[in-house]
Amino acid sequence: MRFGHRAVAGFATLLLPFSALVALASPAQAATSATATYAKTQDWGSGFEGKWTVKNTGTTALSAWTVEWDFPSGTSVTSSWDADVTSSGNHWTAKNTSWNGTLAPGASVSFGFNGSGTGSPAGCELNGGSCDGTSVPGDAAPSAPGTPSASGVTDTSVKLSWSAATDDKGVKNYDVLRDGARVATVTGTSYTDSGLSKGTDYSYGVRARDTADQTGPVSGSVKVRTTGGTTEPPPTGDKIKLGYFTEWGVYGRDYHVKDLVTSGSAEKITHINYAFGNVVGGQCKLDDAYAATDKAYTADQSVSGTADAWDQPLRGNFNQLRQLKAKYPHIKVLYSFGGWTYSGGFGQAAQNPAAFAESCKQVVEDPRWADVFDGIDIDWEYPNACGLTCDTSGPAAFTNLSRALRAEFGQDYLVTAAITADGSDGGKIDAADYGGAAQYLDWYNVMTYDYFGAFDKDGPTAPHSPLTSYDGIPQDGFNSAAAISKLKAKGVPASKLLLGIGFYGRGWTGVTQAAPGGAATGAAPGTYEAGIEDYKILKNSCPATGTVAGTAYAHCGDTWWSYDTPATIDSKMDWAKDQGLGGAFFWEFSGDTANGELATAIDSGLK
Repeated sequence: MRFGHRAVAGFATLLLPFSALVALASPAQAATSATATYAKTQDWGSGFEGKWTVKNTGTTALSAWTVEWDFPSGTSVTSSWDADVTSSGNHWTAKNTSWNGTLAPGASVSFGFNGSGTGSPAGCELNGGSCDGTSVPGDAAPSAPGTPSASGVTDTSVKLSWSAATDDKGVKNYDVLRDGARVATVTGTSYTDSGLSKGTDYSYGVRARDTADQTGPVSGSVKVRTTGGTTEPPPTGDKIKLGYFTEWGVYGRDYHVKDLVTSGSAEKITHINYAFGNVVGGQCKLDDAYAATDKAYTADQSVSGTADAWDQPLRGNFNQLRQLKAKYPHIKVLYSFGGWTYSGGFGQAAQNPAAFAESCKQVVEDPRWADVFDGIDIDWEYPNACGLTCDTSGPAAFTNLSRALRAEFGQDYLVTAAITADGSDGGKIDAADYGGAAQYLDWYNVMTYDYFGAFDKDGPTAPHSPLTSYDGIPQDGFNSAAAISKLKAKGVPASKLLLGIGFYGRGWTGVTQAAPGGAATGAAPGTYEAGIEDYKILKNSCPATGTVAGTAYAHCGDTWWSYDTPATIDSKMDWAKDQGLGGAFFWEFSGDTANGELATAIDSGLK
């Protein structure tokens, strides 16, 4: 995808230190010495701002902290940040968040709150000991219990059993997690969960608590399907209708998984590609852990209508996707790795395909979210050719990587790839063995867009997603029909090819000619990036004035845009069906209108 991460590069950089801390965290263990100190940083009479600072003064890592104190009657916390603060009467408890619990020796972290009243804290305890560091306990958190086994599955219940965790001071009880949320706390090593729905998929894990109320890591997960009921068939027919959901869209774009529900798009798609995981050092990596696994959603923001709890093991996009799949069982989710920005790591991956595939499966099957993903998508831009960087792995590299992924993931997972749509002679399709690799992949997302745009600032203006060639097209082979024809000629079955649709337009400024082929002076202004704008904006700001090669274009003032509309999508879907293609995909959900009119056009057009 051509413009994957540019809009949030700075934000992602800010997040890296926190994700790095989480990645380096060792099993929870209190340091031999730690302190907690309090300061009143502001006072406005009836209220105040307070700050606690926790410092690891010992020699071993502190991987969790809890500060407790008492306020006199009439003094309370009204809001807080960088800690999860709760109360029982006048007793207040602050626990670390998921990203600031780990403290190396000598390191410190602060959290704050606004309070009402005039009192000061008393009776401070840190991890059950004195806040001055004289009696901080040194016990380790419990180990992970064994992966639960399921038995006695009925229409509405399942019995779970697991092997015990270990702890130096003893295990007090176990939290039972269903789909990432705690449903029970039990003292034994078994639990029967009831009140379930017929014919429904659930995922269970377990974590232990010790006598100091420290929680250990979550066990592996077990998937359970209750008996009875019927599997809901996809309401979308037998064609694939896939949309990309971008990880970073939850920031500036303010687009969340729930928007797939409110727009009606979830009812009209069959698959989601979650973009993007990174490829670093030849390995698949989680990219933005905050957006993917930790961002908390309130009840009104979440798909299920239930607010995230501070101590649940999975939040963020992944948990919202889990909730989406529970609501729409026909949807399958694939984890997409690479993209325009992150394709530089594929060259090293191609040197050891088996190790790369193993690393990818470890990410996709992480016990915290193993039930979320149904497959993996590789977006290598481009094998043995140039994208943001140039690759020289050779024409067989892509096939070798695809073979390794299929061997590692087996037949129960979807394995797919987004690929170039350069149908020119000697172009990017000719640079790799896409025909040979097809046997290992379920389908190709053929990126039949971004052919032309203001990356050629002087023009000529041309539709960025032409379905066919036309008189005056700037480059032979740069159209959907040419790409699909070339891939078929290389032996790729038509049913394994998906036609790509962009939910955005590309445009130039300084254009005087309304028809395609005009000169320009640069990129037209865009909300997030010059030369690019969402369909939901363009449909009103610069309505289409004509069509060329199956794509709409518009000349507004001195700007010229090309983009797909419901009408052009309808004609493209008719063409895809005539070609026997497996369906269509689009980049990406947030470019659509609030009522999902482009996703609706794809759905109705492929029926």
